[in-house]
Amino acid sequence: MLFSVQPHSALREPLYRRYFLASCLGTLASWMVRFSLGWLAWDLTHTVFWVGVASAGMLLPTFLLSPIFGVLSDRFNPRNGLLVTTVSQAVVAGLVALAMALGLFSLPVLLVASVLVGAVSAAHHPIRLAFIPRIVGRQALPSAIGLSATMFNTSRVLGPALSGALIANASVVFTLLFATAAYLASTFALTRVKLDYQPSTAQRKSILAELLEGIRASAGHPAIRLILLLTVFNGLLGRTLLELLPALSGKLLGGSASELAWLTAAAGVGSIIGGLMIARLRDNHGLLFRIAIAGMAVAAVSLVPLYMAAQLWLLALLVGVVSLVTTVTGISSQSLAQLTVADDMRGRVMSLWAVCSMGSPAIGTFVVGAVADHVGFATTLNAMAALALVALLWVWLPVRRQIRRAQAVNPSA
Repeated sequence: MLFSVQPHSALREPLYRRYFLASCLGTLASWMVRFSLGWLAWDLTHTVFWVGVASAGMLLPTFLLSPIFGVLSDRFNPRNGLLVTTVSQAVVAGLVALAMALGLFSLPVLLVASVLVGAVSAAHHPIRLAFIPRIVGRQALPSAIGLSATMFNTSRVLGPALSGALIANASVVFTLLFATAAYLASTFALTRVKLDYQPSTAQRKSILAELLEGIRASAGHPAIRLILLLTVFNGLLGRTLLELLPALSGKLLGGSASELAWLTAAAGVGSIIGGLMIARLRDNHGLLFRIAIAGMAVAAVSLVPLYMAAQLWLLALLVGVVSLVTTVTGISSQSLAQLTVADDMRGRVMSLWAVCSMGSPAIGTFVVGAVADHVGFATTLNAMAALALVALLWVWLPVRRQIRRAQAVNPSA
């Protein structure tokens, strides 16, 4: 049997169960907001470039803010940080809805809204990554990561599907107000997660000094360095494509909001399957590395026939495959990072993982969006596939050496 059943499910942990409900509501709202902004970018401009710019705006703040909040998450109770970021997301969604209702919405407003969404998300994700290991035991950590990823990607299906239906039958304003209400419900659910966590009272260094300490620790650790490298490649390859789904739908299908919802839902289904697969794995570093490498290879090959998919069902199938293997690689790398990092460095190292995971698609969407407008999607996708395979060959040898070292120390690895 390829996957081993995890001996301890995170859902047995009371705090994780309460957090899981709050996260379901907040993540559903996030996907609704992202879908709405992506659709508005295409509806306003009908260019791949501006869709890429809007998507990049939701991802680029990760570079600046995630490392800072990674340091801060080691200093305060992360539950309180999640409360602040969730309320902030509700405020941003509500303000966008208000701007549209008052007739003040335009491309500049869209870009500002995208950056605000990205800024709050950049703070939210490293806090979340530091929070989960504090509410589950190490044995249940892979299960918690897999379940959280499954929930995230289930929302990727439900959020766009619900948003597409609401936009078609009501309005974007109503969709954003619905998302605002979901954020507020998530905030209420988070108040029931009572985390008894007391940060260290030892004298702290400056934020910059602690951040540099985390960077040096990550760069000097062979396994973490490889994990971050894999995460960058995965973001540039698969996540970039998924961020450009509004433009992909418009270019290949002349798509409406309904067709975009189907493609986004297909990506979500693939991700759900990938998350469930990884949730069944034990703590096996060698297997996780091999799965991550295999996922990248399949994603690269799957890019080639995308531009030939002129029918919705075929394009949705290919998008689902890319999403599945991208998710498998992403969850594998996150699990490896969480299992490898020392607890006192967790916030800082995982914030760097978040930068690699979310920041690399920001660069990818901007570059691919600009290139695709000039040379076409077909050439762009083929170039992405070729570059991905070259990068895969480059990283495979050090990964193999790392696996062999781990197996020399621990034969079960």
